[in-house]
Amino acid sequence: MGNMKQAVGTQVVKQVVQYLGKDPEKNVPKAVDLFMPFAQRGHMRRQLQAAKRVMSEPNNSYRGLILRAFDELNPHVRNQFAANFVYNSAMVGNTTALKMGAKYDCNIPWAILMDPTSACNLHCTGCWAAEYSKQDSMDYETLDSIITQGKALGVYFYIYSGGEPTMRKNDLIALARKHNDCVFLAFTNGTLVDDAFVKDLVDVGNFGLAFSIEGFEDATDFRRGDGTYQKVIEAMDRMKKAGAPFGFSACYHSKNIESVGSDAFIDFLVEKGCMFGWFFTYIPLGKDAKPDLVARPEQREYMFHWMRRMREEKPIFLLDFWNDGQYVDGCIAGGKCYLHINAAGDVEPCAFIHYSNVNIHDVSLLDALRSPIFQEYRKRQPFNGNQLKPCPLLDNPQILRDIVHESGAHSTQPVDQEDVDELTAKCDPVAADWTPVANTLWEKEEPSYLEAKAMRKNETAADKEALGISGRT
Repeated sequence: MGNMKQAVGTQVVKQVVQYLGKDPEKNVPKAVDLFMPFAQRGHMRRQLQAAKRVMSEPNNSYRGLILRAFDELNPHVRNQFAANFVYNSAMVGNTTALKMGAKYDCNIPWAILMDPTSACNLHCTGCWAAEYSKQDSMDYETLDSIITQGKALGVYFYIYSGGEPTMRKNDLIALARKHNDCVFLAFTNGTLVDDAFVKDLVDVGNFGLAFSIEGFEDATDFRRGDGTYQKVIEAMDRMKKAGAPFGFSACYHSKNIESVGSDAFIDFLVEKGCMFGWFFTYIPLGKDAKPDLVARPEQREYMFHWMRRMREEKPIFLLDFWNDGQYVDGCIAGGKCYLHINAAGDVEPCAFIHYSNVNIHDVSLLDALRSPIFQEYRKRQPFNGNQLKPCPLLDNPQILRDIVHESGAHSTQPVDQEDVDELTAKCDPVAADWTPVANTLWEKEEPSYLEAKAMRKNETAADKEALGISGRT
């Protein structure tokens, strides 16, 4: 009965989106009213109401993004995104995850990040995956099993990293076609994105790309190699011409802030067709890491203010994983919002935390979420009262030391088996330097955070009561 109801819901959503395409400015508010009965949880109803509100504000950047989506994306892609991301993931999956989290007393993530392969055709300076073996891969059956298990827990969003995931492009397209109720995204260096692959992405409609780019040409090629930037731009042009879904991911560090953190950079990427941008900061992983690339406190503060201004001014969805803790109650890893499975099958709390107790070849996804390191994460989150210091490695290195030692987790870096005490020692001075800056920023941000947190807590309590759920979430 549940699957039938979900199938009916996705068809209704697709019909509504087709109706929207005739006049999105006029019809989005009407569509919200049609979607509302499917939203079982309070936060989803609030987000739908927000979408309705922004369409009445001519200068709202998110209104501009919604109109861009109807103007630039292939209609099939729009339909699949709305059905799979808005309905299956945010509505159906979110409700299932709330129930499963209470039933099994563990975190259930919103998304799963996994590496089809550790192989890559580039060798980028400071790559977070550089300490993995380049020979590892998960076969199609393992990837398929993870997705199947994830859907049973309420997870409908799957992200690929690596290595370079498009080295497995045929398998990834096959998985997107089989699991056509899910949303897929791959972080890619863009060098292997040809016309045939772009056509496949449009045909399945539920698979997008995030192109890794570090600013303009000099800044990108500094980390990724000469000529890489031009190949990324060529791939973006192919994607936009076909109406395929894509955005970018950027790592900001001490040497590229002026490039990656510029208005011109965002304007350029919007013009190229990017619908979203995910910002990361450099993490000194591995014994050959370059600590001088870690963003200095004044640079991270600059990104904090600049990102918030970009959200108000530019028609693109932007995230900064180290400066947006206030919106998600700190760190999102450890299964709270996502987890990472590397190409060898080790289940890690985060793409940047290379420690684990279990391997997906030996345990179920649910058992991995209940493993010691994930439970230690859950017990401590959020890691402190200042949500502008969310990370257990970069901002709270003592927390990560405690988590790894108390869980008995082992290093998953076969290249150097980096000891957690050695790793966190590199981050102790970084955390000490950032803390006074973060504390000053938090004095202004905390009141609004506490108000939003109280609202989310009340919504969750009401959701649990309405769904007949008891226990911790």
